[in-house]
Amino acid sequence: MGKWTGQLRPSVHSARSSIRTVRPPEKAAAQTGAAEMVKQGASYLVEVAGPTPANGEDKPASGPVYRAAIAKDGPPAIPYQSLYEMFQASVQKFPDNNCLGRREGAGYSWLTYKQTSEQVADIGCALVKVGLQPHGRVGVYGANSPEWMIAMQACNRQNLYCVPLYDSLGEHAIEYIVNHSESTCVFTQSEKFSTLAKSLPHVNDLVKTVVYWGKGDAAAAEAAKAAGAAVYSFEEFLQLGKDNAAPPSPPKPEDLCTIMYTSGTTGDPKGVQLTHENVMAAIISLQNFVAKYNIGLDDTDVFLSFLPLAHIFDRTAEELYLHLGASIGYWRGDIKGLMEDTGALRPTMFCGVPRVFDRIYAGVMQKVSEGSFVKKALFNWGYQRKLHFLNKGLTYDKAAPLFDKIVFSKIKEKLGGRVKLVVSGGAPLARHVEDFLKVTMCCRVVQGYGLTETCAASFIAVPDEPAHAGTVGPPQPVLEFKLEAVPSMNYDPMADPPRGEVVVRGSSVFAGYYKAQDKTDEVLEKDGWFHTGDIGEITPTGALRIIDRMKNIFKLSQGEYIAVEKVEGIYKMNSAVEQIWVYGNSYESQLVAVVVPVASKLRAIAAQVGSKNTDVEQDCRDEKVKKELLAQLTATGKEGKLKGFEMVRAIYIESPSNLFSVENDLLTPTFKLKRAPLQKRYQAEIDAMYAALKKA
Repeated sequence: MGKWTGQLRPSVHSARSSIRTVRPPEKAAAQTGAAEMVKQGASYLVEVAGPTPANGEDKPASGPVYRAAIAKDGPPAIPYQSLYEMFQASVQKFPDNNCLGRREGAGYSWLTYKQTSEQVADIGCALVKVGLQPHGRVGVYGANSPEWMIAMQACNRQNLYCVPLYDSLGEHAIEYIVNHSESTCVFTQSEKFSTLAKSLPHVNDLVKTVVYWGKGDAAAAEAAKAAGAAVYSFEEFLQLGKDNAAPPSPPKPEDLCTIMYTSGTTGDPKGVQLTHENVMAAIISLQNFVAKYNIGLDDTDVFLSFLPLAHIFDRTAEELYLHLGASIGYWRGDIKGLMEDTGALRPTMFCGVPRVFDRIYAGVMQKVSEGSFVKKALFNWGYQRKLHFLNKGLTYDKAAPLFDKIVFSKIKEKLGGRVKLVVSGGAPLARHVEDFLKVTMCCRVVQGYGLTETCAASFIAVPDEPAHAGTVGPPQPVLEFKLEAVPSMNYDPMADPPRGEVVVRGSSVFAGYYKAQDKTDEVLEKDGWFHTGDIGEITPTGALRIIDRMKNIFKLSQGEYIAVEKVEGIYKMNSAVEQIWVYGNSYESQLVAVVVPVASKLRAIAAQVGSKNTDVEQDCRDEKVKKELLAQLTATGKEGKLKGFEMVRAIYIESPSNLFSVENDLLTPTFKLKRAPLQKRYQAEIDAMYAALKKA
């Protein structure tokens, strides 16, 4: 069999197969209609097929099919059959490079690529010895660590399906995923062993082998043995493999490498089936992207692993680094020590989610506000000056080099001082936080967009492109996309601007949901088009902006649709807001919200209105404080150009000590709001706010 080339599936619009490069904005004549604006104005897209008209109610109209301009001749070829072959190529090329590291003492200790490969082989051999055959399922449960990655690479070696078990989920989810995936072996972190052990009696005797890493848990080990599982330490399992050599079972491109369960905001998680082809396509696509835009990633780079490896965002990033022959350092698993780990590792790329960057922003701005008049004035002057020149098109290192040296370099040091690329994903990043990162981190900052079903890296903003601020940029080279009309919400891909559901196709799109053909058929068309459920808008320069999610859009009683994530994003620009959840329904004409404030800001508001409260808890219940905070939010909404029906009319202030979190089931593991649990938690407060509004 020849090398797999990773080509896109044939387009249903093959009659229009010619590719037309779209002219840059400065050459565009005045046009009417958004479709013409995009065709004439975008410099980062090429059109590969024309619009498709509606076909009754079953098939809404869709706009043109687009591909990234850097992939106008098609997606990049992939010179590997599997992730195992891809990793072994790096081992051959970079045997002595640092591969996987862990924090020990003041620094990091490392396994080289050769040493990592040896451990991967030993674990793979041990898996064969305990009875795993190709296409078997292996669970991994714990925080990111070298052992996690080695177990996953061992699965790749033996053509097994790695089944991540979210380390933040409880017993029911573990039982569900183990049962649903039919996993017979589980690798677990010692700290998670007791939770796993409690689940084992409820998984129908599926799990025959448990391998733990870390100091161990004697009680959990005994409970696992009582449930019928053989228990090994990681070191014992390595030795078992050394003593029982077995050849690899190299996968084919179409073989699954993982069944990755989505965290979901409602119901049981769905098992997303990702093939070696899918993940390799994403990796090679990313490699092409960073090369095209001179980001300069190579085998000397260092990545900090702290976002869950159980999610595709982090896994894809780590697989990219392994493909490059670069180094991955793992955090200690404690969010309180994340900045210390960052300082010790000094990574060259930093991937995070908006929640992480929101906290960095809030922490820095708090220190600025507490500084002297001179320091505040210098920071604000330098900030505005640099942002001005960034928006004019100067690169990050040319916009304000003097202020970088005397002001912003100190902030850059918070991420170790060597970061050359910051990537935000998982949810929309507020524009003011994006601007803050671009100014203060002294490096390129981009937003990305994707789903588990598309291997995460689907769209990424072009670095140093001012017009891509607040967007997720063009599609990655392996994908093509279109917008599909949503008539009930007045989203039209041929309007100005083009808006609709984002629909994508390409080699990084998943193979379907495990044991759920009905759910697969709901989102994946037979010709390969995947319906993301996200609402997007194409900008004049050919970038995609995600404006909401279809299931998060609701109608008020007067018939107006609310794109609630957009509304929340604007309110989050208010510095007093730590978290906000906006609520409305079709029986009410107004929006209400639960706000978790920044404690110091709420204290300042209390002082401003003359309250005599002694602590922030009293401030939260103070009507004068609530009235002032609502007034400030209203001003923020007006600045953000919210329409009258998009304005929040009443708020409930939640204590800063009760943040929405994964632990209290109000956030997903990727820090998205879980709207149904939030409504259940705050139903009494919602009812009280609406009752008060009706009396007013």
